[in-house]
Amino acid sequence: MKNHLLLGAGVMVIALVIMAVIYHQSSNRVSLPQSALVNNSQENSLDEIEQAQPEQLQPVTVDDAVTYSLQNDQLNLRFNDGEDWIEVPVEKDQLFTGEYNGSEQELIDNSYVLTEERVGFLYSEGTDWEAQQIVFLFSEDQGETWEKSVVTEPFSVMRFRKVDFLNDRFGYAIISGGRTMSQEYSAAFLTHDGGKSWEETTYTEVTRLISDGGFVDETTGFLSYGTINPVEPMLYVTEDGGNTWNQASIIMPEEYHEVFVIAEIPVKEGERLKMLINQGPTGDYAGGLVKGEFISTDNGQTWDFSKEVPPDEAEHE
Repeated sequence: MKNHLLLGAGVMVIALVIMAVIYHQSSNRVSLPQSALVNNSQENSLDEIEQAQPEQLQPVTVDDAVTYSLQNDQLNLRFNDGEDWIEVPVEKDQLFTGEYNGSEQELIDNSYVLTEERVGFLYSEGTDWEAQQIVFLFSEDQGETWEKSVVTEPFSVMRFRKVDFLNDRFGYAIISGGRTMSQEYSAAFLTHDGGKSWEETTYTEVTRLISDGGFVDETTGFLSYGTINPVEPMLYVTEDGGNTWNQASIIMPEEYHEVFVIAEIPVKEGERLKMLINQGPTGDYAGGLVKGEFISTDNGQTWDFSKEVPPDEAEHE
């Protein structure tokens, strides 16, 4: 009898061991997939978090106070190196509409104003290329609100564009369009109310391609013509806010004839005006980058040669 009891106990022990082994293996089969599911879930959550984070916008340095970005085909502004970007209510393509073949990674030079007091953008709208609307989109409260004014309409396909302000009220826009070969229409427009309304100045009747333009005060302005193989500078001046224009007299020394050929916009220097004249795109005198400095003491009507200006100095003038 004792032997039977021992035998029975042994069988029970063996059975318990076998059951324990089976249970342990079964537990491993269940826990391993569960662990994998947990790990996969954590990885998916991390991926979702990374995807949810917005792309960091990279500013284009324009001024310490105001920068902009054109990433993701959207114009955004940032003021005073802040963290928040402000979306400008304009399509990126509109900012480059017209006769423009340059990079679209940066705004077209001189087509915008970026200051703490005013930001604004000059561009064209409309589906008819022969009847465009030239507009100025601006904000005077750092992007909180926006206004859009019409500079002129209808206008042909815009080529040259420039806008600037001399003070809170007075600004100018200079545009050209309808180019055929080396001829085009160009005009200067003025605002006296901070960009809300614009008036066209008198047409100069010059059809050469405009190279630059600008005003040094509310009455004195300049338009410079000639971009394709010019042989001499052509500068027009107004002293009455654009009511009348006449060609300025530039006294060019013989040795610089056909060397300095495109006039840049003058700047005030005390009681006189100073102007640089460059060599144009094909100039080769002294490397092609030296400019001539000219001085006017009669408010831009006549100009006398002063000196040559090397490239490193010309960049800072």
